[in-house]
Amino acid sequence: MSAVAVVGPHLVDILGRPVSEIPAGQGSVVLDEIRVTVAGTGGGAAVDLAKLGATVTSFAAIGDDLLGRLLVTQLQEHGVDTAGLVTKHGQKTASTILPIRPNGERPALHVPGAMASLQAGDVHVATLLAADAVLFGGPETTPRLLDSEGIDLFGAVRAAGIPIFVDLLYPGRPETLELLAPLLPLVDWFMPNDQQLRGLTGVDDVVEAARLLLGRGVGAVAVTVGEHGALLVRPDGDPVSVPALPTTVVDTTGCGDSFNAGMITGLLLGCTAEDAALIGCACGALVASGLGSDAGIQDLGGVLTLISESDPEAGRRIGGHVAAHTATALDA
Repeated sequence: MSAVAVVGPHLVDILGRPVSEIPAGQGSVVLDEIRVTVAGTGGGAAVDLAKLGATVTSFAAIGDDLLGRLLVTQLQEHGVDTAGLVTKHGQKTASTILPIRPNGERPALHVPGAMASLQAGDVHVATLLAADAVLFGGPETTPRLLDSEGIDLFGAVRAAGIPIFVDLLYPGRPETLELLAPLLPLVDWFMPNDQQLRGLTGVDDVVEAARLLLGRGVGAVAVTVGEHGALLVRPDGDPVSVPALPTTVVDTTGCGDSFNAGMITGLLLGCTAEDAALIGCACGALVASGLGSDAGIQDLGGVLTLISESDPEAGRRIGGHVAAHTATALDA
């Protein structure tokens, strides 16, 4: 099993569906479903990575409140190592209320809580250096990890040859690009959605926006583009489109986080970037079919089944990497 260290925002999501409108005054509406899940570009991806078979360690700042304890319990139930979660006394755990519209859209009511207080001293360096990959989710939410000590921390990871994956939690803004400037040359894969990428760079064309990040030192860019799947932009070739997989959309919460988990899993299995992104798209399709960022995905086998139904040849290729990886792990 590959080891992944996940650094960044871990939130509690409270979701209800379907919500067509908020009742006036003290009115009420009966919903079909309400769920509480671990979410965020850190927490949501950590759960999905664990479901896909990775050994996952989470690093984040949480509050000393009921939501923090609930978050830890849910992560542990999924097999995630929570030793890296730092409790900040007197602070709240980051959380979001999401009234999910009938078409799957998700307006958000958000409390940032303690997540911005995470700093380099809170992160166990040895664990990062023992990982096969590091996901730094939502760096714009943890600005203290972008100071000199934080950059030194990720520089050590990069120097050790461990790939670093980065995504955003919030909508992209030009000032965020400048905030991320010292981190970008350390990033192997930057993985925003198309709206975040446009907002971050101020460039409407997704390929040109991605190339701007390459010019800032990013190794490669994987952009999720909703119902159109994903787009891979690398310095050494033409952009490559990876198709979305069929799904019935219930809730789009966490689709980007699941894409990240799937693509990281595929790359660690030895898949090409294209097949790894296809695993990511399959994870996104599964998550979109249920409520919450942990919906849909059961295990890697279920993801491969969905891929094989849509593209049998890709299913055989990816299945071969899974079998080889499993055999290697058993021999070890």
